[in-house]
Amino acid sequence: MRIFSLAALMVLSLIAGCETLPPVNEEIARATRDADAPHRLALLRREGEKVTGVAFTPGNSVQLLRDGAAAVPAITAAINGAKSSIDMESYVFDEKDGLGIADLLIARCAQGVVVNLIYDAWGSLHTPHEVIDRLRAGGVNVLEFNPIDPKSIIGNRVDYRDHRKILVVDGKLAITGGVNISGVYLRDNSHPGAAHDPEHDAWRDTDIRVEGPAVAEYERSFMQTWTEHRGPVLPSRPLPVNDAKGDLPVQVIANTPAHKEHDIYSALLVAITLAQKSVHLTTGFFVPTHDLRRALHEAALRGVDVRVLVPRNSTSDSAVAAGRAYYEDLLEDGVHVFEYPENRVLHAKTAVIDSEWSTVGSSNLDWRSVILNNELTTVILSPAFGAQLEAMFQADTTLAQEIDPQAWARRPFGARFREWRARLFEYFL
Repeated sequence: MRIFSLAALMVLSLIAGCETLPPVNEEIARATRDADAPHRLALLRREGEKVTGVAFTPGNSVQLLRDGAAAVPAITAAINGAKSSIDMESYVFDEKDGLGIADLLIARCAQGVVVNLIYDAWGSLHTPHEVIDRLRAGGVNVLEFNPIDPKSIIGNRVDYRDHRKILVVDGKLAITGGVNISGVYLRDNSHPGAAHDPEHDAWRDTDIRVEGPAVAEYERSFMQTWTEHRGPVLPSRPLPVNDAKGDLPVQVIANTPAHKEHDIYSALLVAITLAQKSVHLTTGFFVPTHDLRRALHEAALRGVDVRVLVPRNSTSDSAVAAGRAYYEDLLEDGVHVFEYPENRVLHAKTAVIDSEWSTVGSSNLDWRSVILNNELTTVILSPAFGAQLEAMFQADTTLAQEIDPQAWARRPFGARFREWRARLFEYFL
């Protein structure tokens, strides 16, 4: 769904002015000094809070929604069960596969539920205006993030995107992760004899369902975007105060590049720095920054099992090529790279480190997610949840193909040239 050519994106970004990566050397140096300290969970928690300034919220339950087959029914059930309010934020709001979410939102409005929707103008470019008009006519309060029209673009960063995916219902439960409002997650991924096309293949993504005090943080993030981007005026309502629903500490980290906030990126780098056994990353787009490459390099050199699962088939061939430009160096360092089968689009964004520190969110391992997108990631400190995410990662890599260093070193010149060319524009992908 990356609709603009590289040239167009470059021109837009040059007009708007380029961002720079946040400095992380001080945080990494501090984490390195503490890396051998006992009480691993306490250390990961303390360093995570230092680098982000965001406290962990205790007392939550977190349910892993492995893929669309689990996430979409959970989203539907949450909407149908709403009694007072629904706050939904999605990069893509797409009904062309007959998902029916628009009808569900309108139906809840008819029952007196206050429904607020944020969607990204770029991500939802192919959504017919009639869908949005029908939502508004049905009583849904709608905010379009960064509308694509000259009047709205003037004075705004035209390359900013709202890439978050959040659903908060009645202030009591939240569903978040990488799943957009789109039917691509429910498609049949078998296309015998057909050339695979990401616009028609099934997508593989991951969400979580959260209950407990942390739900207020998702609500806070949603309302901040709504207010700052001039959504329709809403009646004021207090943030929810929820009783404990479990025993998991949860950290909700929101990236907002317009505010120079890059905490998701910094938190991941520090966690990788603290890793002692394993770093297992899954991403829909892999165009690693130099700091991320260095963190993976150093982890692998000290004997940590570093594995990265990336898509072979994607909505951006250039992003795949740019990521592949770094395989050779990573493989030489001892990093294991796996490409997901091409008959399905890998779009999940998860991390599990030492089977204890886990994340599920919207942020990819690329420059855009670090410096240009509004993103949201949830950190869960739990060996039990970490074991679930680890099992999911192992199952996914079983389906994937591991890149063989010797075979990769013999790839043809044409492939190398495509990678080199894409790497020149990696900032804009």
